[in-house]
Amino acid sequence: MMHVAADWAKGRRLMVATVDHGLRDGSAAEAQSVARAARALNLPHVVLLWRRETETGNLMAQARDARLRLLSGWAHRNALPAVALGHTADDVAETLVMRLARGSGIDGLAAMAPWRDAFDMRWLRPLLGAGRDELRDWLRLHGHGWIDDPSNDNTDFDRVRVRQAIGALGLDIAGLARSAEHIASARDALSDFALMIARDAQFDRGSLSLPLSDLREAPPEIRRRILVAGCRWVTGADYPPRRATLIHALEAMMAQGRVTLDGVMLSPAAGRLRLTREAASAGRADAATNDQTWDRRWRITGLQAGQHVAMLGTDPLPKLGWRDSGLQRDEAAASPAIWENDRLIAAPLLRKVPGITVSPLRGAADFRSLVKAH
Repeated sequence: MMHVAADWAKGRRLMVATVDHGLRDGSAAEAQSVARAARALNLPHVVLLWRRETETGNLMAQARDARLRLLSGWAHRNALPAVALGHTADDVAETLVMRLARGSGIDGLAAMAPWRDAFDMRWLRPLLGAGRDELRDWLRLHGHGWIDDPSNDNTDFDRVRVRQAIGALGLDIAGLARSAEHIASARDALSDFALMIARDAQFDRGSLSLPLSDLREAPPEIRRRILVAGCRWVTGADYPPRRATLIHALEAMMAQGRVTLDGVMLSPAAGRLRLTREAASAGRADAATNDQTWDRRWRITGLQAGQHVAMLGTDPLPKLGWRDSGLQRDEAAASPAIWENDRLIAAPLLRKVPGITVSPLRGAADFRSLVKAH
């Protein structure tokens, strides 16, 4: 990826980072070999270190998320608008087989997208059309060496077992990748239909409402897509709710009304479904000071020294006349408030405050992007 990008850049600003997960002997030396190769190309290089904080849970998933967060932070610090990753057609084929075995839906089976937005960064995958063998041939042709990660032979990992099974069965990598691309085309068509069903979405002070009749009449998969996008729009989450959890919440909502899903309240009323922040989840958000974001939902400016933003809560609501605000009670409680120690200074969503701006991080265009997200 680095050599291909260096050939392409030709005057464009390009930087290189290697994430050392520290999970095996030799990883530090391999990172330094990348550093030497980067210097030979006159490219700035940095090693980003990750140390696992817990021995429990899915190691591969933890390492992946840590890698993306480290790279996103590095890119932001260096004012880089995007990060290119070296996924290949082999990765697409292996992911398809792995997810077939897990019973994934169409989103899981679809091919990796050439780009996507996540972890506050745009990720590019320019090598999806090439297989690993093709890349090795290209490296040999241009006299470049490479390192084979010994983890690629460790059968403790699902991906390695799937890779070996594909080879043993003689399955065509390019054919599997094409199948994933066809599934991706079907996914995109569903996303377009979901956008059409959600065309009358309304946005109000960090909350979202949708026509309930359109949702009820839409096929279940379309409802699921719209609500996944809605929940992520409200919370700013990097990942959607789990399918089983979402389906259960949909069934409960259709049967009994108001439900909670992944930190979002789903409240049917007056012919619309309103998606608002759950107060209990907002209460766990770290306090924010000036020129910061709070709860991954709000941008704050204009605070005075000693002031911070935290959830309003229910206790102040009666004195603030929240019923006249048009917000639901829990929605108002989850809204941002200006505090000085334990003293409430202002609740900007209920009463405007001169000099202080509390604005939502996401708008209508972001919701449409999330409906189309993959």
